[in-house]
Amino acid sequence: MTNLRRLLPSFRGLVAFEAAGRLGSFTRAGAELGMTQSAISYSIKALEEDVGQALFERGHREVRLTSAGSQLHAEVTRSLYQLAQGISAIRTKPADNVVTLSVSTAFATLWIAPRLQAMRTDLPEIELRLHTADRDLDIVAEDIPLGIRGGRPRDWPGYHCDAFAMEEIIAVASPAYLEAHGIPQHPRDLLPHTLAHLDEPYRYAATWKDWLRSAGVTGTAPVRGTRANEYVAVLQMALDGDAIALGWRHLVGEFLKSARLSQVTDHSFRTGNSFYVIWPRQRELNENSRKVRDWILNQSDLASNEKSSTARRLNMLQAGSDHRE
Repeated sequence: MTNLRRLLPSFRGLVAFEAAGRLGSFTRAGAELGMTQSAISYSIKALEEDVGQALFERGHREVRLTSAGSQLHAEVTRSLYQLAQGISAIRTKPADNVVTLSVSTAFATLWIAPRLQAMRTDLPEIELRLHTADRDLDIVAEDIPLGIRGGRPRDWPGYHCDAFAMEEIIAVASPAYLEAHGIPQHPRDLLPHTLAHLDEPYRYAATWKDWLRSAGVTGTAPVRGTRANEYVAVLQMALDGDAIALGWRHLVGEFLKSARLSQVTDHSFRTGNSFYVIWPRQRELNENSRKVRDWILNQSDLASNEKSSTARRLNMLQAGSDHRE
């Protein structure tokens, strides 16, 4: 039997080649595939060595397929498409009661997890499947009905979106840390303290410099501290009493309620962004996906505030009616 492994180049290289040829850019191909530009370049160089032909003409900001590259690209595109179609035809589809939600690890751990039991009670017929990734996925391409994203509606022109939390950032620390190091009264007082920093590699996230600047603290030396590239790790430093961390209020709310964390100074930074449930405009949500979407929105502070405002308006109207009688 023919050994296909010896005859065929690496599958990773073929996928990188297809994307780079279609997009005319190693950088754009990397962004689409979740790879660095250098990784795309390395994969294609290995493919070129394997086939013994130059497949691209390299330009300053774009690449173009050579004659041999165009010929191979047509074959690779056709073959990958047929393979994808064949796999799709036999792939097990999720049951109707399974709803997939695309979220960050931080949101899954800090917002969803504390509410899972409540969701199971309210939506017993639905099985929630959390899809976490380092970067925000294209949920249309991944066939995922719902996602949680931070930003503004203009960031997702192909999606419906409903806000469930404003982006509000406060400084938080554990009671143990504050007892050992004192309680800062003003944002400037945080500068000598150990601060936990988030080095977010894929999504934009406000930094300590942004937070301090929003409080009017400028012209300071570099803000030092301990760094991590996962927000859960950053928050764990605060919970362990090792540092003061930035707390996104919708994520740290449960810790504030249980007094495991305390707000440090009265300052909060409202960025003008919000967090949204998003879903594709081109696909209609099924009934269970709509239930999950509505459940999340009903848990939010914005929903609570709206309910409170409605209740106050009703109370005022009732009071006016009573007064007229």
